[in-house]
Amino acid sequence: MLRGALAAAVTPLRAAGAALDEEAFGPYVDFLVAGGLDGVLALGTTGEGILLSEAERRRAAELFVDAAGGRMAVAVHCGAQTTRETAALAEHAAGVGADAVAVIGPPYYALDEDALLAHFAAAARACEPLPFYLYEFRARSGYSIPPALIERLRERSPNLRGLKVSNQPWDAVAPYLVEGLDLFVGAESLIVRGLEAGAAGAVSGLAAAFPELVARVVHEGAGDVGETRATLERFPFQAAIKVVLAWHTLPVQHDVRAPLRGLTADERAELEAWLASS
Repeated sequence: MLRGALAAAVTPLRAAGAALDEEAFGPYVDFLVAGGLDGVLALGTTGEGILLSEAERRRAAELFVDAAGGRMAVAVHCGAQTTRETAALAEHAAGVGADAVAVIGPPYYALDEDALLAHFAAAARACEPLPFYLYEFRARSGYSIPPALIERLRERSPNLRGLKVSNQPWDAVAPYLVEGLDLFVGAESLIVRGLEAGAAGAVSGLAAAFPELVARVVHEGAGDVGETRATLERFPFQAAIKVVLAWHTLPVQHDVRAPLRGLTADERAELEAWLASS
């Protein structure tokens, strides 16, 4: 079971984003463990998972699990465009020792409730008995998971354990506070409110580079992440997180997978100047 503060981890890449940077996974996970986090969500939005091939996603999941070595939980995002690939990734994650699987609804097509139910049920079945989590992020999938679907899925999938909900504002999160299921807040500005309402924790993109900051908010209900988040959102987010990690002397390169772009020289200088003054 997942609990507490999790990073929506980046995926280390090299060769202008064309390949996994396998040597960087270990030091990166060490950094997150030292930052006081309870776990990671690998290959999600911050982790560029949807842009990687199925083979790359399998290998990255293996690298995260191996690097964690039982020191923190590893949930693997397995959402893909097709049900076949989603289920195959979920089965693989369970087989390599992940602690949980999460799946976002496929983007592009306007899927009705029955189609989504069949898709999620297939993914949950593929990783049984591993805990399975829905990933609700309307801004990325293009639609929201109908709350009524959740109860139907619980009847089919006994390993459904909860949801990661990255929606904003709070009114778009509250419908997913379902009794008996764990909710993880994605928007850092809503973490404290979510915890007060009964959320089990947070899965934070900001925690991918500022683990201590987010761990303190989740574990102690203290600290302000607003300025940090606002600063990073002035830039392409995945690339900015990797610049921050490199600035902390981690062997994580700035590379992201196209069509995402890296920071320009001026953007990088601006971000590094902010880091130096913080």
